Amino acid sequence: MELFSIFLIGVIIGSFLNVVIIRVPKGESIITPRSHCTSCDKTIPWYHNIPIISYITLGGKCKYCGEKYSINYFLVEVLSGIIALSLFFKLGFSLEYFFILALFYTLLVLSFIDLNYKAVPDWILLLVLVLGFFCVYDDFLDSIKDAFIFAGAFVILDFFITFYIQNIKSKILKDKTLEIQKALGEGDLPIIAVIGAVLGIKAGIIAIFLAALFAIIPSIYNSVKKNEKETAFIPYLSLGFFVEYIFQISKVIL
Repeated sequence: MELFSIFLIGVIIGSFLNVVIIRVPKGESIITPRSHCTSCDKTIPWYHNIPIISYITLGGKCKYCGEKYSINYFLVEVLSGIIALSLFFKLGFSLEYFFILALFYTLLVLSFIDLNYKAVPDWILLLVLVLGFFCVYDDFLDSIKDAFIFAGAFVILDFFITFYIQNIKSKILKDKTLEIQKALGEGDLPIIAVIGAVLGIKAGIIAIFLAALFAIIPSIYNSVKKNEKETAFIPYLSLGFFVEYIFQISKVIL
């Protein structure tokens, strides 16, 4: 019963995170107005706004106008429950649990904003940095050092890969749009710094490696489908971070 309660609370929080994901990029209040259909603007009553259940029973559509809702609403709620439960199994109820839960929920918000808009609000990135250092329980100065080493290494890597994309790949493919493309977005670097601070160098490298593996799948799909979509990297950084934090793969292979 306790595990179900934790999952349920996580799902309810996920419903609120959906509001943040939709409204913050638009500059709208996350408090008012009440939840409403973005198509017909009809206010959604509470019995049509029950996390997970309402999406399933309504077939992912608005009850009033039939407009199909994004599957992201459902995914955010389910993932919020899974995150809450997974961290509980690892940490139990503790101060560390609530700080790391807040960190991964913030990363979840950033991930879906990045997927939708390919850009993220600076203040949420700053929140991730602050929360990240609250999640450090070893030597604080060492964690700051790891964060700077990690972020600095990726700044240099970004420079070389971006140089290749803009000056070599663009000429080989005769694609002018590549001349202004960057390997990493500005929002990726604070996430990378937090990964270094929380996990340390060795585990952080595994987290980034996992992120790259996860990101390959949509990249290959877009290439096959000849889609020109830019791959948002924050979701995969967050996923790699979470997988390494929970399963500690680095301790098995390093």
